[in-house]
Amino acid sequence: MGDMVREVTAAEFAAEVLGADGPVVVDFWAPWCGPCRMVGPEIEKLAVTCAGRVKFAKMNVDECREVAMEYGVMSIPTIAKFEAGAVVAQVVGARRAEDLARDLGLG
Repeated sequence: MGDMVREVTAAEFAAEVLGADGPVVVDFWAPWCGPCRMVGPEIEKLAVTCAGRVKFAKMNVDECREVAMEYGVMSIPTIAKFEAGAVVAQVVGARRAEDLARDLGLG
């Protein structure tokens, strides 16, 4: 993924996602996951479209299992929208940018 989507670690999660001023979309993924690789460019497109309004991050579930478990990530890719430290929308599976925008309420 490009510069619009920042990789976050478990140590950074609270500050970067839960403590963010506005909405944050987190892509829970893993390098071995085919659908995750398919949705990556779609997340990038969405990040460009929503630049300045929504922050985008990705988290490797293999490296951050405890965070993924805490938020009920059972399969990947899971894309979650956080606002004020809470999940307000979630999508499981690879989708196109337009569908992600609709399903996550990013209109």
